[in-house]
Amino acid sequence: MNPQEQQMGQQINIELGEKEAEGIYSNLAIITHSPAEFVIDFTRIVPGIPKARVLSRIITTPQHAKMLLAALRDNLEKYETRFGEIKLEGQDPAHQFGFSPFINDKEKVN
Repeated sequence: MNPQEQQMGQQINIELGEKEAEGIYSNLAIITHSPAEFVIDFTRIVPGIPKARVLSRIITTPQHAKMLLAALRDNLEKYETRFGEIKLEGQDPAHQFGFSPFINDKEKVN
């Protein structure tokens, strides 16, 4: 068996600690990148609280970020096939927060 075939058939045991199993709720992600990495900061915005703290930071390679995007797209399609389309209606773009594209001061929206 060549190394590539061995790697594809390899099983990975993943341990999930008690604290990590509880999870962290996030409704805002800030994504930045450099040529070498993507940084995703997860936080939570709560009405009436003007400050938010980063709850978790994930640093990954551009290749893994693209693989994550593909995995999320695949899972969203499976979810919508089973439970119906996820609606994003009723959000006022002027007051939108959460998981949305970041536009810096140098970029303009048409």
